[in-house]
Amino acid sequence: MNRDPFFSNSKRRKKNEDEVIESEEEEDFNGGMLNGGGESGEEEEEEQEELVPEETAGEKRQRIAKALVEKLRANEKELEDEDDEEGDREFEKEGERDSSVAKKLMQQQLEDSGRLRRAIASRMLTFTSTPRVQKPESVDGFEVLVKHRQSVTAVCLSDDDSKGFSASKDGMILHWDVDSGKAEKYQWPNEDILRSHGAKNPEGRATKHSRNVLALAVSTDGRYLASGGLDRHVHLWDTRTREHIQAFPGHKGPVSSLTFRKGSSELFSGSFDRSIKIWNVEDRAYMSTLFGHQSEVLTIDCLWQERVLAVARDRSMQLFKVHDESRLIFRSSTSSLECCCFIDNSEFLSGSDDGNIALWGIQKKKPVYIVKNAHALSTDVNNGELKDSGRNYNGHIASSWVSSLAVCRSSDLAASGAGNGSVHLWAIEGSGKGIRPLYDLPLIGFVNSLAFAKSGKFLVAGVGQEPRLGRWGCNSAARNGVAIQQLKLL
Repeated sequence: MNRDPFFSNSKRRKKNEDEVIESEEEEDFNGGMLNGGGESGEEEEEEQEELVPEETAGEKRQRIAKALVEKLRANEKELEDEDDEEGDREFEKEGERDSSVAKKLMQQQLEDSGRLRRAIASRMLTFTSTPRVQKPESVDGFEVLVKHRQSVTAVCLSDDDSKGFSASKDGMILHWDVDSGKAEKYQWPNEDILRSHGAKNPEGRATKHSRNVLALAVSTDGRYLASGGLDRHVHLWDTRTREHIQAFPGHKGPVSSLTFRKGSSELFSGSFDRSIKIWNVEDRAYMSTLFGHQSEVLTIDCLWQERVLAVARDRSMQLFKVHDESRLIFRSSTSSLECCCFIDNSEFLSGSDDGNIALWGIQKKKPVYIVKNAHALSTDVNNGELKDSGRNYNGHIASSWVSSLAVCRSSDLAASGAGNGSVHLWAIEGSGKGIRPLYDLPLIGFVNSLAFAKSGKFLVAGVGQEPRLGRWGCNSAARNGVAIQQLKLL
């Protein structure tokens, strides 16, 4: 009668394992006999070195933190007075240097967490308030950085402001360098590869425009790029190789918006099916679904906490608290909300199809401050070039809709875009006091997406001849592409 080898050979197996671990020849856990190599030469050792696993997430964070501290210490040392080189002062100088580095790290942590707002847009003086952002001297305003064949629907920037990503209605996704403007194209794999990566046949009638991309998002570490569009899938790309690595099915409508939670691998996707889904890109897994909206979800945004801000065509903006499994509902009584973005954990902005920009606080269900008709139609743009084809959706001219919003993270500087011929910069005053206009930056076309550099030194805009989610407006004078505007800070 055969006996279970588990019970018969357990002690012997344990002894053999102990012998292998205690062997002096096998100190390297990743080499030698533990990996099946009894007689390994130099060539085999080199092969085993290549199999050493990558550093864990904790080790990576520790390495980045040490590098940041050393960099700050070096900067502080350069700023010290070089004339005082007495040895007795060396210990005191090191203490002062470490104290200064600690203060800067604490301030950076507060800014990153949204608890401290940088005064980029304005600076309060003794008797007056002067703008800290200088008015751009360039007459041309925005400069076209990357060109697309069709209207750009989404733009996003890496966390270090060096790389950018853009997508258009023809399904093209570009990866470009901010300084040089050199762009590289992402290649869509064939249907067989897509199916092997998890894609399923989209529900409903498939068309040749099913890869129309409506949303992009890049992870905080810059490793992953997520895209979504009319094919009802969330696609995951590797930014280092520009290869498609995963397709997440599940949405029953077009994917209209994407956002990563800062500092994590959680990805949120909003769809026309009125739901928001949560994915884990590291594990390539679906996590959960958030319900609450009664119409198509148009825009979502997320910061560091497990909170998602979303607007839909049901004239409401909802703040989902994922951990608490609850939500706050903010309603707009007059118009449909088109876009939204966080300022910090307690304040956020919204733009609507009647041209209004509203400032909201987490403690009130009504706007704290409203800028009415923020993007009035410019007569300079309407010289026979801008046409709405007689379609004034909900009684509002499509070119005056606030179609995109962006806030320089952890600061008081914001921007809004429409189709009226310019991008507006705004200063957000503290404690919900209001929104103050700064400058108008000329830009012809429908501004479908905006992204601030984390440093606040430049602003990128995704521009097209048509709106992001439709064709009810057309501006033949616009250039489809990504435009960049440099901002000078005092």
